[in-house]
Amino acid sequence: MEDKLARAQVALERHGIKTTVVDTPEEAKAFILKEVRPGQRVGVGGSRSIEALGVVPELEALGCRVAWHWRGNGPEEVLALRRAQLSADVFLASSNAVTEDGRLVNVDGVGNRVGAMVFGPPKVILVCGQNKVVPDLEAALDRVHNVAAPLNGRRLNTGTPCAVAGRCTDCNSPGRMCAVTVIIERRPQKTDLQVVLVRTDLGY
Repeated sequence: MEDKLARAQVALERHGIKTTVVDTPEEAKAFILKEVRPGQRVGVGGSRSIEALGVVPELEALGCRVAWHWRGNGPEEVLALRRAQLSADVFLASSNAVTEDGRLVNVDGVGNRVGAMVFGPPKVILVCGQNKVVPDLEAALDRVHNVAAPLNGRRLNTGTPCAVAGRCTDCNSPGRMCAVTVIIERRPQKTDLQVVLVRTDLGY
């Protein structure tokens, strides 16, 4: 087991989390399209990984009602879409980091993404590129704070200290993206949580 994705898969499955390893983003998209039924309500968390798959238009072509707050017009609609994600039939997102010992580590500013991951939607599918697989919890938190958050801050033009400095400063900024940390160590009891690991880099 020299392959870090294979190690993560074994550990996640030992923790009750169904895990599939694929080679390409196209295979990850095909997995989602197989798992989602026509007409279902689908929530999409803030995720460059899901965006990169280009799966949303195909889901809509199947008659799925997609709640994706990145499409919202104005703060009220964005908030409504975030709330709608919590009651979707299927929730699609990524994880900020996946450890080789089988943990999913996620940090949110608002909390809709991590909330939907653990309870609400009956089925959750997390698509994670190989760049997000790290050895352990310490490396996962370091990745979140010093890679993912600064890059997202720059993308969103938040002006947060990490976006400027390129690393975490443990700020008290009003726009701080690291407000809620959720570590999934075992499958949540009422959620069909599935992980798709992709042998390419995806997202932050």
